[in-house]
Amino acid sequence: MDHFARLGLPAALELEPAALDKAYFTLQRQWHPDRFVSKPPEERAKASTEAAALNDAYRTLKDPLSRAVYFAGLNGVELPGDGKTIDDPDLLMEAMEAREELHDAASSQVVDTLAAKARDDMKSALTSLGSLFLANDKAAIRKALLRLRYLDKFAEEARSRRANLEREKT
Repeated sequence: MDHFARLGLPAALELEPAALDKAYFTLQRQWHPDRFVSKPPEERAKASTEAAALNDAYRTLKDPLSRAVYFAGLNGVELPGDGKTIDDPDLLMEAMEAREELHDAASSQVVDTLAAKARDDMKSALTSLGSLFLANDKAAIRKALLRLRYLDKFAEEARSRRANLEREKT
C-alpha cells in the first residue's frame, strides 16, 4: 500500500496540510500500540507495524520535497538513491558556484541573501513540478527533483555557515 492510500488521500503532488493532519491523527489513534496492550500478540504486532507505517507515510507526505520525490517514484521517475549524486553538468556547475559563494561569504547578511535565493528557487521549482507531472515529462521531473535536492542541501549548508560566522563573531 502506498503512503497516499495508507492515509486515505488521493495520490497528488499537492496536499492540503489540514487534510493530511486529520487523516494521520485519525488513523494514528486507531492504530496506536497503547490501544492494543491487552490484545493478543498478533494484534499488538499488527498495530505496531501499522503505526510505524503511518508515521513513515506522514513524515514523507508532510514535507513537500519528500512528497514530490515519493510521488515521482510512484510515477516511474527514477532518481539516484544516495541523494548526493548530481549527474547534470549544468546543475553541477550551479552547485559548485553557489557553494563557492557560500564558502566565501564573509557575513551573516551575505549568507542570508544566498539562503533566501535558494528558498525562492525551491518554491519556484516546487510550483513548476505540477506542470511537469501533467506533461508526464519524466526527464524534466528528474532534473527538477535533483535540483530541489541540491537546493534543500544548500539551505542546510547555509544555516551551518551562518552559525559558524555567528560563533566566529563571539
